Amino acid sequence: MASQGIKGPPYKFIHGCTKETSKLKEDVMMKMNKPMMNVSHEISPIVEPHIHQWNKIYGGIYLHWHGPQAFLFISDTKLVKEVLNNRDKTYTKPEFPGDLKKILGDGLVTTEGTKWARQRRLAHLAFHGESLKGMIPAMVDSVHMLLKRWQNLEAKEVELFEEFTAIMSDVIFRTAFGSSYTEGRNIFQMLSELTIIVSRNLFKLRLPGIRKIWKTSDEIKSERLEKAIYTMRC
Repeated sequence: MASQGIKGPPYKFIHGCTKETSKLKEDVMMKMNKPMMNVSHEISPIVEPHIHQWNKIYGGIYLHWHGPQAFLFISDTKLVKEVLNNRDKTYTKPEFPGDLKKILGDGLVTTEGTKWARQRRLAHLAFHGESLKGMIPAMVDSVHMLLKRWQNLEAKEVELFEEFTAIMSDVIFRTAFGSSYTEGRNIFQMLSELTIIVSRNLFKLRLPGIRKIWKTSDEIKSERLEKAIYTMRC
């Protein structure tokens, strides 16, 4: 890669770039706990500070390491389009880490071939215009409930992130689960817990096979949540 002019953050033994990534994210979280002086719509330095910094230093194409595994990052729109089109099946999807796979499952993001094609057809039908029209009454009901709750708050402050997360989940419960509203709410809550656990451990590396001998409390809890979600879906 270096001979082709592709650079990136230096590889560190065992950890790769994960320690630097975690440090940059921790720095951002510390800043977020303080009052924001300059509010900006530029979210990349906050959401993905490592990508934002490395993109400025090494350009739109660079190599970074997650442990011993190398990843090529591209932000050039023409190259991104070529990868996404993938007509010749040159670019295969990566093997997602076990924790991340618990959230993504065997959906469109992780599958390929005939399984991907079947799920793509199902998703197309679910999000077809006529199907979406049938969801409008449920969406309207959710918004009315939100506005009614806001009216009762009088002059109190509202945490918009939590409110919009609530209305989004409410719409999903009503449209996707229908009469199984309570079941849908429970699944969403468990998925939220699982997402927090996975994001907390995403850049932590463990020796291969160590989980068969010893598991952390997060690993035990994530496995329990995964089984509970699968049981409710079935």
